[in-house]
Amino acid sequence: MTLRKHVQLLSIVTAAWFLFWVAGLPDYYQQYSTISMVVFDLLVLPPIWFFIYRRAKKADPGQAMLVCLWWAFYISAPLFFYDLVYCGLYLGRGANFLTEYWYLTAYYILPWFIFPPMGWLMDKRSD
Repeated sequence: MTLRKHVQLLSIVTAAWFLFWVAGLPDYYQQYSTISMVVFDLLVLPPIWFFIYRRAKKADPGQAMLVCLWWAFYISAPLFFYDLVYCGLYLGRGANFLTEYWYLTAYYILPWFIFPPMGWLMDKRSD
């Protein structure tokens, strides 16, 4: 993947993080009930899945897995870093932010369980 594509991916996830951060103010979604956050996560995942599915489907034959791996990385690693800086350092939660903000933590883990297998299946079907 080119440097331009990496910058583009990082820009997309950074903009998405910022929009979700603004939408979560004043308490970064802590003001909502657990049930509301479960529903929110369940509503957010399908559009993300569909977006990445479309990207992987447009990939060259045999490259869907690679596309999905990069998306899993960019959805999890930069968002973890941004949340660590904001929740862990700025809000003073330290590593406890991982459990206090469990609905964020889900997005550091779920992409790795969803996207690489999807890319693998897409590549396998294209053979």
